[in-house]
Amino acid sequence: MARQFFVGGNFKMLSSLEVVIAPPGLYLLLAREHLRQGIEVAAQNVFNKPNGAFTGEISAEQLKDSGITWALTGHSERRVIIGEENDFIASKTEAALAGGLGVILCIGETLEVASTEQAQEVHAEIRKWLSSTVSKDASENTRIIYGGSVSEKNCRDLAKQADIDGFLVGGASLKPAFVDIINARA
Repeated sequence: MARQFFVGGNFKMLSSLEVVIAPPGLYLLLAREHLRQGIEVAAQNVFNKPNGAFTGEISAEQLKDSGITWALTGHSERRVIIGEENDFIASKTEAALAGGLGVILCIGETLEVASTEQAQEVHAEIRKWLSSTVSKDASENTRIIYGGSVSEKNCRDLAKQADIDGFLVGGASLKPAFVDIINARA
């Protein structure tokens, strides 16, 4: 079974494509209310506990109850600025999955823009690791999405790569060219 191509960004819907946007927390419900069917919403953060006195945090259950179906974990800004470490990110990811959310787990970060070939090479290594460490099934069914500098200029070449299953788009998702990125594999 082929992995479904994925584009996540901070908006055209194709049946062979899953689109998820991740607005700031303040706008989650507004986005969910105004987006058409078939476009999902992700929280930019989720806490690792289902309930309790954790001021400012939001649980997977709260997100799910609000119609939010995805969460980001491990984003480089939360790692660098907030100081989140792998163990905590793993516990947040586990809580989100246990709570029924889809998770966009961010791993790796460079300040350099990777070439298409470098991006494919890294994605292939991740898939190889999944196969040998987790299972062949996990390797074949896990979507590994590229979160580097995706633009309307490089998206089509990236989308052709065997192990790049979509994109997590940053600043380019706020520009009209985001439609080109969404349609990169069309």
